[in-house]
Amino acid sequence: MILVRQAYLTLLTLLIIGVVALAPGCIGTTGADDYPAWNLTLAGDQEQVLTHPELRALPAVEGYGYSVSTVGIKYGPNRFRGVLLADLVEMAGGAGGDDLIYVSAEDGYLWVFDTDQVNGEGFFTFNEDLKEVAPPPLRVILAYDQDGKPLAYEDGGPLRLVIITENPDVITEGSSWVKWVDRIEVHKK
Repeated sequence: MILVRQAYLTLLTLLIIGVVALAPGCIGTTGADDYPAWNLTLAGDQEQVLTHPELRALPAVEGYGYSVSTVGIKYGPNRFRGVLLADLVEMAGGAGGDDLIYVSAEDGYLWVFDTDQVNGEGFFTFNEDLKEVAPPPLRVILAYDQDGKPLAYEDGGPLRLVIITENPDVITEGSSWVKWVDRIEVHKK
């Protein structure tokens, strides 16, 4: 009986030590060390790698994003915050009118944008009944926050391409909403 009690006390002591050791990591802080270890490569005339904290330090925009998948599943509306794709393209050396922008993800998914799309033009937009509507002003961003919180991995984070607008009822096609973005590359024609 004494051996069982000693084993129980030893196990309980180890459990308490583990909880105390892990508790500081569970307290909600928002320091730079709390951001994911995720890099974005920008390639064009110049190539550079930006860390997640460096991206968050760039000028940001916010808006509503609402998409529909190719099988009709709606995602949103949500409020997103991030960096304009056009600004990231400029950081890579800029793009001319005929150039293409490749946005790729760690899982191999790739979407190609023309320069009009980088500037929010040329997308189909729909109402909540999925009837096509005239597009309002749109902006394409590399989002890192969704509804005031860091973009979760299961939602395409830490970096996801999103098409935003000021109206939460505007839906865009989700195929261009690249999840887990790790590279933006300008292809000159």
